[in-house]
Amino acid sequence: MNESMVLELASNAMQVTLMITLPIVAVSLIVGVLIGIFQAATQINEATLSFVPKLLMLFLLLALLGPWMLQNLTQFTHTLYSNLPALAR
Repeated sequence: MNESMVLELASNAMQVTLMITLPIVAVSLIVGVLIGIFQAATQINEATLSFVPKLLMLFLLLALLGPWMLQNLTQFTHTLYSNLPALAR
């Protein structure tokens, strides 16, 4: 196993991680900003007002994008396991 294989494996792992986590982080950020603007405009300082909508949107996002995320993770894992003999050298 040489340095280029390690760098390629690390690069692929980071790409898969970013692809899977970016939609979750982006939706959470957008919903949080919108709730924050709403709270600032109405002067309502309730902690559950920001928590519950984010949680609901994340559940919806996972229901919609869950199969795609699982497919990407499965494909990466399958590629990793199929290349394992070459990585062990």
